[in-house]
Amino acid sequence: MRTLGIDYGDKRFGFALSDPLRIIASAYEVYGRKTEAEDLTYIQKLIVEKETDTVVLGLPLNMDGTEGPRAELARAFGGKLQAAVPHVSLVYFDERLSTVTAEEILISAGVSRADRRRLIDKVAAQVILQDYLDGKS
Repeated sequence: MRTLGIDYGDKRFGFALSDPLRIIASAYEVYGRKTEAEDLTYIQKLIVEKETDTVVLGLPLNMDGTEGPRAELARAFGGKLQAAVPHVSLVYFDERLSTVTAEEILISAGVSRADRRRLIDKVAAQVILQDYLDGKS
């Protein structure tokens, strides 16, 4: 089984997947959000297709570690996702600075600004998921 990482956003979700041994996270895709029902259906399908039993949802905490409005939105979505896939473990994981780290990774790889905008969400999901996996080992 694999672990799915999600970078939660208003307009897009970034997805990353672990390998079956849960050692390495790989950026998977960016999904443009539609309706909440369509988003949940898409994620359910992804969970089944990729044989996932754990979802790590990035929790956008404030820099002081407190939860603000963005974290509340992520938790509300997480609750709906958990209800839609009750057989899957849902873990919230601190995503502070994941986008900054993803941007640095893409810049160091020589990715153009236009391509960085297209890739940033799935690389941020990869950062979130890899940090989670590293913390579990």
